[in-house]
Formats: sequence, structure tokens, C-alpha cells
Amino acid sequence: MTDTARPKQAKNQKQLLHLVFGGELETLDSVTFRDPAKLDIVGIYPDNASALAAWKAKAHSTVDNAHMRYFVVHLHRLLDPDVESL
Repeated sequence: MTDTARPKQAKNQKQLLHLVFGGELETLDSVTFRDPAKLDIVGIYPDNASALAAWKAKAHSTVDNAHMRYFVVHLHRLLDPDVESL
């Protein structure tokens, strides 16, 4: 996704960063990646809605590989645990 395709954040809106990434899992019942060096970093998004849209697009594009999984990480919770999500 290019910078021009990402929605602009309103100036009065709190920044809630989200990371979307994925990769191929060793087994279907774990979250251990086969090769962490080959993780697909989709991007960092300014809000949950845009992160979910990116996650959904990547997840749908890999539907034929049962071992591929994509995740949304709430970076804002790691950076500032006291900030509440919207």
C-alpha cells in the first residue's frame, strides 16, 4: 500500500499504531514461524480500521496456503500501555 493510498489521520485523533505482518507457520496449531527471516512485513498503520483492511487483503491473498497467517499487533499498547484503545 502506498502512502497516498493510506487514509490521513485527523489532527485531533490519537495515534494508535498497528503493525500487520505474517508468515508461514510450522504447524496449524502454533504461532511458530517456519522461517522468521522470511516474515512478510505488510506495514504500520495509523488506526485499527486501516490495519484490519490490510490484514484482510493479505489473508485473502494467501487463502490457498493453510500455513500462512497474518497478524495485527497493537503497537500503541506496547509503546504506551496506559493508552486506551478506541
